Amino acid sequence: MARALVNVPKTARRDEIVEIKAMIAHPMETGYRMGPNGANIPRDIIRRFVCTYDGEEVFSADLFPAVSANPFIAFTLVATTSGTITFAWTDDAGETQTASADITVS
Repeated sequence: MARALVNVPKTARRDEIVEIKAMIAHPMETGYRMGPNGANIPRDIIRRFVCTYDGEEVFSADLFPAVSANPFIAFTLVATTSGTITFAWTDDAGETQTASADITVS
């Protein structure tokens, strides 16, 4: 898989709503395009995105071929405790790439 970029605030106040952003560099090939040899380019998309906060799932999304290359996902969550926010992307081949970031809550 490709490189992932995540943006999580380093610090937040308890019960503050924070914005989380994630992007993964991925071609999101639909399987409908023809390659230079006239054959279909095999489908290769990210099928599922999951975000956990200290082990608890806080956001998930199922992605489909209509999603553009390099998917960018943004959402909010309530900062309750200091911990790790983990991101996981799973593609058609079943490969999962993860990234994580820590947040300190005061």
